[in-house]
Amino acid sequence: MKILIMGASCAGSTTLGAALSQKLNCPVFDTDEYFWEKSVIPFTVRRDPELRNKMILSDTAKQDNWIITGSMVSWGNVWLHTFDLVVFLYIPHHIRMQRLKAREVQRYGNQIFTDPVRAKLYQEFIQWASGYDDNTTNGRTLQVHETWLSKIKCPVLQIRGDTTVDERIERVLQKIKELV
Repeated sequence: MKILIMGASCAGSTTLGAALSQKLNCPVFDTDEYFWEKSVIPFTVRRDPELRNKMILSDTAKQDNWIITGSMVSWGNVWLHTFDLVVFLYIPHHIRMQRLKAREVQRYGNQIFTDPVRAKLYQEFIQWASGYDDNTTNGRTLQVHETWLSKIKCPVLQIRGDTTVDERIERVLQKIKELV
């Protein structure tokens, strides 16, 4: 089974992917590992799109079953035909933004408030992520995701609301049973 788990930043795709990976005993690949180059300040240097696709296609080709977490809507049409199941996660804006801010503090500590460069990057990221739901940001938005989901060539499981990881796993496992 080839599964994509996607949603807005901090919707829980990475968390669900890791938990589902353990449950299904298959590898998980996070799009951030391919989209971003390793850099002194993380998440600031984008990898060449052709190279990132080549890398993730090579890694997934070595496996019969796998999970990818993260958005791939701008990664090319090849991804419209790649998956057996796409799981779309959506949680209410205020909950997601609260989680996102807490995650950034956990990752970077007070640097995001005290270091001028980090503070600027943090504010830009929060502003960008905040525009997801009302489609006011550039790139990944709810509208962009929903449009992409309408083009995908496999079943799509939408999980909307503030559900637990266990509830999400149960819904995904049930959908897998329906498909096999």
